[in-house]
Amino acid sequence: MAGYPKPAQPLVDMKAEHAFFVGIDSDGCAFDTMEIKHKECFTPNIIKHWELQAVSKYAREASEFVNLYSKWRGINRWPALVMVFDLLRERAEVRARNVVPPEAPHLRAFIADGAFPKSNDGLAAYIEAHRCSELERAWTWTNAVNNTIADMVYGVPPFPYVRESLEFLADKADMIVVSATPVEALRREWEEHDIDQYVAVIAGQEMGKKQLHLELAAKGKYDQTHVLMVGDAPGDMDAAKANGALFYPINPGDEEASWQRFYEEAVHKFLAGEYAGAYEAELIAAFEAVLPDTPPWKRAKASSGSAM
Repeated sequence: MAGYPKPAQPLVDMKAEHAFFVGIDSDGCAFDTMEIKHKECFTPNIIKHWELQAVSKYAREASEFVNLYSKWRGINRWPALVMVFDLLRERAEVRARNVVPPEAPHLRAFIADGAFPKSNDGLAAYIEAHRCSELERAWTWTNAVNNTIADMVYGVPPFPYVRESLEFLADKADMIVVSATPVEALRREWEEHDIDQYVAVIAGQEMGKKQLHLELAAKGKYDQTHVLMVGDAPGDMDAAKANGALFYPINPGDEEASWQRFYEEAVHKFLAGEYAGAYEAELIAAFEAVLPDTPPWKRAKASSGSAM
C-alpha cells in the first residue's frame, strides 16, 4: 500500500489476530485531558505567542469553543488556530480594542498543502521551503504548546470504565489508539497508566490523519461490521464513516456515563452483531446534539435580537 507516511508502517504491518477491531481516540475520549491541554496549554500559548493579550478574554472564548465545545472539537491544531483568529476578527469587542488578529496567509498555505503532514515534522519541512517570520512564530508556538503539555499534563487517569473495557476486549478484538496528538505524548500517557499493553499500535499525528489510521490498520483485514471507532469528536465519526466502520460516541461532558454504557451494553451489542442500525443512529443523534456549530456569543446575540 503506497501513499502513507513512513511512521505509519506499523499500521500497515498489523495482522488480524481477532475477528473484531476497535480504534480508540485518546484526548478527551480515553483520558480526561482535553480540558487541561486546551485551557492550560494551548490557549495561554495562543495569547502569548500571537500577541492577543489585549483581548485574552475573547481569545480564550474562541479557543475553547473551537477545540472543546463545538462540532470542530478535536480537529488538528493548525486549522483550529486559524479558526480562532477568524472568530476573533468577527467580534466587535476585539475591533473596539484596536486588535487585529493574524491573517495567517502562510499558515493557511501550509494547511492547504497536501504534500506536508499537519504535524511538527510537517511544519519543519514546510518552513525549509517557505521560510518567513509567520511560520517561525508558528514553530515557536507549537513547540511551546508541546513543552507546556509535557510539563503540566501528567497524573490524569483514564476515564472510569476505560480500563475495564480494554481488559474485556483484550482477547476479543485487535485495538489501536487513533489520535491527532503527537505520538510521544500519547505513549507517555498510555504507558504512565499501564494501558498501552492492550493496544497493538499507538497512532498519532505523525502517522497521518485518523481516517488513514483506520484504513491502513483495518481495511480489508476485517468485516466492516466488525470495525468500531470510539471517539469524542465529529472528526472521529467522520474517520469511521469514511472507512465504512461503526462509531461509538463518548459524549463531551458525559464521558463517564458514555464509557459505562460502552462497557455494560454497547460492546456486547457490537460483538453480537447488533450494533449497526437503530442503536448506533440513536447514539450518534445524542452525540451531535451536544456539539453546536454556532459560538455561544453569536447565539446570545441572535436570541436577544429575536426577543426585541
